[in-house]
Amino acid sequence: LKWVLLIGIAAAFVAYSFIGQYFFTTKPDYNVAVVAPYYLPDDTVTALQEQLARYGEDLNGDGKTVVTLNVYTLDYSAGDTQTESDAYLTMAGTTKLATDVAGGLSSVFLLYDPAGFQESTGSLRYLDGTLPEAGSDSDWWNMVYRWTDCPVLTGMELGSYTSDAVQSASGDSQQLLADYYIGIRGAWLKESASLLENSEPLWANLTAGA
Repeated sequence: LKWVLLIGIAAAFVAYSFIGQYFFTTKPDYNVAVVAPYYLPDDTVTALQEQLARYGEDLNGDGKTVVTLNVYTLDYSAGDTQTESDAYLTMAGTTKLATDVAGGLSSVFLLYDPAGFQESTGSLRYLDGTLPEAGSDSDWWNMVYRWTDCPVLTGMELGSYTSDAVQSASGDSQQLLADYYIGIRGAWLKESASLLENSEPLWANLTAGA
């Protein structure tokens, strides 16, 4: 009887975990990647997710529009000058970003270094919707908009960020993002094209007027 009870409790726990994961976990409608050489403050991430969601749609029918920011910390320009800890962060960020790109998780990218990103991943498309040919990495400036050239992005109320365990300073989130660029990944395969299709309206809304 003891073992029957233990097995029943274990089965109930597994069932509870399954139900919680698949029925009560909020699933994002959009994934947007942020690639930068430094930590993005939690306050900025939270505010940006909320503001980006205003320009999307409820794609999964759960009654709300949710945008998840996938933040990858890596520095394309540091090279051999990085400290050991910085090199570890870059390696970890590169691995996670490669998984994102290979799996088609994020469609829209907020980039601090679009040149380094395009040279490393080759995943951006041109602003007119066409796909770059091999060896076009140096033409990255035709694949992105500056954050400050997008009225929708600069008009977002992102507030300020405060110091925390990682971020030692405080400041204005809009000012922090002023050096970023926005781009969208290209679809070279039919499978990736279907993944990107739902992100086209979001991309159009965010870059309207640029």
